[in-house]
Amino acid sequence: MTKLVKDLMHKGVITCKPDATLGQVATLLDQHQVHALFVTDRDGRIVGVISDFDLMTGEWLSSDPESLNTMRKLTASDLMTKPVDTIQAATPLTEAADLFIQKRVGRFLVLENEKPVGTISLSDFVASLSERIKSKREKVGDVMSNAILVCRGKTPVLSAAYAMTSSGWRSVLVVDLNGKVIGVVSGHDLMQLVKNGSAENKIVRDVMHPALTIDINASLREAADMLIQNHYHRLVVVDKENPDSFPLGAISTFDIVAEMARPDSVWQK
Repeated sequence: MTKLVKDLMHKGVITCKPDATLGQVATLLDQHQVHALFVTDRDGRIVGVISDFDLMTGEWLSSDPESLNTMRKLTASDLMTKPVDTIQAATPLTEAADLFIQKRVGRFLVLENEKPVGTISLSDFVASLSERIKSKREKVGDVMSNAILVCRGKTPVLSAAYAMTSSGWRSVLVVDLNGKVIGVVSGHDLMQLVKNGSAENKIVRDVMHPALTIDINASLREAADMLIQNHYHRLVVVDKENPDSFPLGAISTFDIVAEMARPDSVWQK
Protein backbone atom coordinates (compact mmCIF):
# COMPACT_ATOMS: atom_id res chain seq x y z
CA MET A 1 0.00 0.00 0.00
CA THR A 2 1.36 3.40 -1.01
CA LYS A 3 2.24 5.59 1.95
CA LEU A 4 1.16 9.21 1.89
CA VAL A 5 2.42 12.43 3.43
CA LYS A 6 -0.34 12.27 6.07
CA ASP A 7 1.06 8.93 7.24
CA LEU A 8 4.42 10.47 8.09
CA MET A 9 3.68 14.10 8.97
CA HIS A 10 3.65 15.67 12.42
CA LYS A 11 0.09 16.68 13.21
CA GLY A 12 -0.47 20.28 14.22
CA VAL A 13 1.49 23.42 13.38
CA ILE A 14 3.78 25.40 15.71
CA THR A 15 3.24 29.10 15.10
CA CYS A 16 4.22 32.57 16.21
CA LYS A 17 2.77 36.03 15.71
CA PRO A 18 4.28 38.37 13.09
CA ASP A 19 5.32 40.85 15.78
CA ALA A 20 7.30 38.24 17.77
CA THR A 21 10.85 39.45 18.42
CA LEU A 22 13.77 37.40 17.20
CA GLY A 23 14.55 36.54 20.81
CA GLN A 24 11.03 35.20 21.27
CA VAL A 25 11.30 33.20 18.04
CA ALA A 26 14.61 31.72 19.22
CA THR A 27 13.01 30.74 22.55
CA LEU A 28 10.14 28.95 20.80
CA LEU A 29 12.49 27.12 18.44
CA ASP A 30 14.55 25.98 21.41
CA GLN A 31 11.54 24.94 23.51
CA HIS A 32 9.96 22.88 20.74
CA GLN A 33 13.30 21.65 19.31
CA VAL A 34 12.27 22.55 15.76
CA HIS A 35 14.04 24.38 12.95
CA ALA A 36 11.18 26.67 11.95
CA LEU A 37 7.91 28.33 13.03
CA PHE A 38 4.97 29.29 10.87
CA VAL A 39 3.93 32.93 11.15
CA THR A 40 0.21 33.70 11.43
CA ASP A 41 -1.72 36.93 10.94
CA ARG A 42 -4.33 38.28 13.37
CA ASP A 43 -6.93 35.94 11.88
CA GLY A 44 -4.77 32.88 12.39
CA ARG A 45 -3.89 32.45 8.72
CA ILE A 46 -0.35 31.28 7.95
CA VAL A 47 1.49 34.01 6.05
CA GLY A 48 5.12 32.93 6.27
CA VAL A 49 7.75 30.73 7.88
CA ILE A 50 10.81 31.74 9.90
CA SER A 51 13.70 29.32 10.42
CA ASP A 52 16.92 29.14 12.40
CA PHE A 53 18.75 30.16 9.20
CA ASP A 54 16.65 33.33 9.06
CA LEU A 55 17.62 34.16 12.64
CA MET A 56 21.30 33.72 11.86
CA THR A 57 20.99 36.16 8.97
CA GLY A 58 19.42 38.70 11.32
CA GLU A 59 22.12 38.24 13.94
CA TRP A 60 24.90 39.10 11.52
CA LEU A 61 23.60 42.65 11.22
CA SER A 62 24.83 43.27 14.76
CA SER A 63 28.50 44.07 14.17
CA ASP A 64 28.22 47.39 16.00
CA PRO A 65 25.86 48.90 18.63
CA GLU A 66 23.71 50.65 16.02
CA SER A 67 23.26 47.48 13.96
CA LEU A 68 22.62 45.45 17.10
CA ASN A 69 19.88 47.85 18.09
CA THR A 70 18.36 47.49 14.60
CA MET A 71 18.46 43.70 14.84
CA ARG A 72 16.70 43.73 18.22
CA LYS A 73 13.84 45.69 16.68
CA LEU A 74 13.29 43.14 13.92
CA THR A 75 10.31 40.81 14.17
CA ALA A 76 9.26 37.51 12.65
CA SER A 77 7.47 39.32 9.83
CA ASP A 78 10.70 41.10 8.86
CA LEU A 79 12.70 37.92 8.33
CA MET A 80 10.07 35.31 7.44
CA THR A 81 9.99 33.59 4.08
CA LYS A 82 6.84 33.81 2.01
CA PRO A 83 4.95 32.27 0.43
CA VAL A 84 5.07 29.06 2.46
CA ASP A 85 5.92 25.82 0.65
CA THR A 86 2.93 23.50 0.95
CA ILE A 87 2.10 19.92 0.07
CA GLN A 88 -1.16 17.98 0.05
CA ALA A 89 -1.73 15.37 2.75
CA ALA A 90 -2.64 12.78 0.09
CA THR A 91 0.66 13.17 -1.81
CA PRO A 92 2.59 9.86 -2.07
CA LEU A 93 5.82 9.91 -0.06
CA THR A 94 7.85 9.12 -3.18
CA GLU A 95 6.59 12.33 -4.80
CA ALA A 96 7.24 14.24 -1.57
CA ALA A 97 10.86 13.05 -1.58
CA ASP A 98 11.27 14.37 -5.12
CA LEU A 99 9.86 17.75 -4.05
CA PHE A 100 12.32 17.98 -1.15
CA ILE A 101 15.18 17.42 -3.57
CA GLN A 102 13.86 19.83 -6.22
CA LYS A 103 13.06 22.68 -3.84
CA ARG A 104 15.93 22.15 -1.38
CA VAL A 105 13.69 22.96 1.57
CA GLY A 106 13.66 21.56 5.08
CA ARG A 107 9.90 21.27 5.52
CA PHE A 108 6.48 21.60 3.96
CA LEU A 109 3.22 22.79 5.47
CA VAL A 110 0.72 19.97 4.95
CA LEU A 111 -2.74 20.87 3.68
CA GLU A 112 -5.94 18.86 3.64
CA ASN A 113 -9.07 20.39 2.15
CA GLU A 114 -7.01 23.61 1.90
CA LYS A 115 -6.53 23.72 5.69
CA PRO A 116 -3.17 23.29 7.51
CA VAL A 117 -3.13 19.95 9.32
CA GLY A 118 0.57 19.39 10.03
CA THR A 119 4.15 19.60 8.82
CA ILE A 120 6.52 17.15 7.19
CA SER A 121 10.27 17.62 7.38
CA LEU A 122 13.50 15.94 6.38
CA SER A 123 13.73 14.54 9.90
CA ASP A 124 10.42 12.74 9.44
CA PHE A 125 11.81 10.98 6.37
CA VAL A 126 14.97 10.01 8.21
CA ALA A 127 12.95 8.58 11.11
CA SER A 128 11.06 6.35 8.68
CA LEU A 129 14.23 4.94 7.14
CA SER A 130 14.82 2.52 10.00
CA GLU A 131 11.71 0.70 8.77
CA ARG A 132 12.35 0.96 5.05
CA ILE A 133 16.09 0.58 4.46
CA LYS A 134 17.31 -3.00 4.49
CA SER A 135 20.32 -3.57 6.73
CA LYS A 136 23.60 -3.19 4.81
CA ARG A 137 21.79 -2.55 1.51
CA GLU A 138 23.84 0.64 1.01
CA LYS A 139 26.88 2.13 2.72
CA VAL A 140 27.46 5.62 4.09
CA GLY A 141 30.31 6.08 1.61
CA ASP A 142 27.93 5.58 -1.32
CA VAL A 143 25.78 8.62 -0.56
CA MET A 144 27.86 10.93 1.64
CA SER A 145 28.95 14.42 0.61
CA ASN A 146 32.67 14.48 -0.11
CA ALA A 147 32.80 18.27 0.20
CA ILE A 148 32.62 19.60 3.76
CA LEU A 149 32.67 23.02 5.41
CA VAL A 150 35.42 23.36 8.01
CA CYS A 151 37.02 26.02 10.18
CA ARG A 152 39.51 26.32 13.06
CA GLY A 153 38.49 26.66 16.68
CA LYS A 154 39.69 30.27 16.77
CA THR A 155 37.47 31.30 13.83
CA PRO A 156 35.10 34.17 14.79
CA VAL A 157 31.49 33.04 15.10
CA LEU A 158 30.43 35.77 12.67
CA SER A 159 32.78 34.41 10.00
CA ALA A 160 31.53 30.85 10.49
CA ALA A 161 27.93 32.04 10.27
CA TYR A 162 28.62 33.91 7.04
CA ALA A 163 30.17 30.76 5.55
CA MET A 164 27.16 28.68 6.62
CA THR A 165 24.67 31.15 5.20
CA SER A 166 26.48 31.65 1.88
CA SER A 167 27.06 27.92 1.34
CA GLY A 168 23.60 26.81 2.49
CA TRP A 169 25.05 24.38 5.05
CA ARG A 170 23.37 23.94 8.43
CA SER A 171 26.66 23.38 10.24
CA VAL A 172 30.43 23.77 10.06
CA LEU A 173 33.03 21.28 11.31
CA VAL A 174 35.69 22.59 13.68
CA VAL A 175 39.15 21.04 13.26
CA ASP A 176 42.50 21.35 15.02
CA LEU A 177 45.92 21.98 13.43
CA ASN A 178 46.15 18.37 12.29
CA GLY A 179 42.68 18.28 10.74
CA LYS A 180 41.10 16.25 13.55
CA VAL A 181 37.46 17.16 14.16
CA ILE A 182 37.02 18.70 17.62
CA GLY A 183 33.44 19.90 17.32
CA VAL A 184 30.55 21.19 15.23
CA VAL A 185 28.73 24.53 15.15
CA SER A 186 25.08 24.42 14.04
CA GLY A 187 22.14 26.78 13.90
CA HIS A 188 20.93 25.60 17.30
CA ASP A 189 24.30 26.48 18.85
CA LEU A 190 23.80 30.04 17.65
CA MET A 191 20.30 30.47 19.11
CA GLN A 192 21.52 31.87 22.44
CA LEU A 193 23.68 34.41 20.61
CA VAL A 194 20.65 35.51 18.61
CA LYS A 195 18.71 35.99 21.83
CA ASN A 196 21.29 38.13 23.64
CA GLY A 197 23.26 39.68 20.76
CA SER A 198 26.63 38.51 22.07
CA ALA A 199 28.23 37.15 18.91
CA GLU A 200 30.82 39.83 18.18
CA ASN A 201 33.60 38.59 20.45
CA LYS A 202 32.87 34.87 20.29
CA ILE A 203 34.89 32.22 18.50
CA VAL A 204 33.48 28.90 17.33
CA ARG A 205 35.22 27.01 20.16
CA ASP A 206 32.96 28.94 22.58
CA VAL A 207 29.73 27.62 21.08
CA MET A 208 30.53 24.32 19.34
CA HIS A 209 29.13 20.97 20.41
CA PRO A 210 30.75 17.51 20.13
CA ALA A 211 30.76 15.96 16.66
CA LEU A 212 29.13 12.62 15.96
CA THR A 213 31.18 10.40 13.66
CA ILE A 214 30.31 7.35 11.62
CA ASP A 215 32.48 4.93 9.67
CA ILE A 216 32.46 5.23 5.88
CA ASN A 217 31.50 1.56 5.62
CA ALA A 218 28.54 1.79 8.01
CA SER A 219 25.09 1.09 6.59
CA LEU A 220 22.55 3.79 5.84
CA ARG A 221 20.37 2.25 8.52
CA GLU A 222 23.09 2.83 11.09
CA ALA A 223 23.41 6.44 9.93
CA ALA A 224 19.63 6.97 10.07
CA ASP A 225 19.43 5.49 13.57
CA MET A 226 22.23 7.75 14.80
CA LEU A 227 20.59 10.84 13.30
CA ILE A 228 17.24 9.95 14.86
CA GLN A 229 18.56 9.11 18.32
CA ASN A 230 20.67 12.27 18.61
CA HIS A 231 18.40 14.69 16.71
CA TYR A 232 21.26 15.61 14.38
CA HIS A 233 21.03 16.61 10.72
CA ARG A 234 24.60 15.69 9.77
CA LEU A 235 27.22 13.11 10.75
CA VAL A 236 30.98 13.32 10.16
CA VAL A 237 32.25 10.42 8.06
CA VAL A 238 35.58 8.92 9.15
CA ASP A 239 37.74 5.86 8.58
CA LYS A 240 37.44 3.77 11.75
CA GLU A 241 40.97 2.49 11.13
CA ASN A 242 42.27 6.05 11.45
CA PRO A 243 39.57 8.02 13.32
CA ASP A 244 41.82 10.99 14.22
CA SER A 245 42.67 11.84 10.60
CA PHE A 246 40.97 14.52 8.53
CA PRO A 247 37.29 13.58 7.95
CA LEU A 248 36.39 11.81 4.71
CA GLY A 249 33.10 13.67 4.27
CA ALA A 250 29.69 14.12 5.84
CA ILE A 251 26.30 12.48 5.52
CA SER A 252 23.17 14.53 6.11
CA THR A 253 19.42 14.19 5.99
CA PHE A 254 19.55 15.73 2.50
CA ASP A 255 21.95 13.00 1.33
CA ILE A 256 19.62 10.29 2.60
CA VAL A 257 16.54 11.87 1.04
CA ALA A 258 18.44 12.10 -2.26
CA GLU A 259 19.11 8.35 -2.03
CA MET A 260 15.38 7.79 -1.48
CA ALA A 261 14.58 9.76 -4.66
CA ARG A 262 16.80 7.63 -6.91
CA PRO A 263 14.86 5.59 -9.48
CA ASP A 264 16.31 2.32 -8.16
CA SER A 265 15.67 3.16 -4.52
CA VAL A 266 13.40 0.95 -2.43
CA TRP A 267 11.16 4.02 -2.07
CA GLN A 268 10.58 4.17 -5.83
CA LYS A 269 9.48 0.56 -6.25
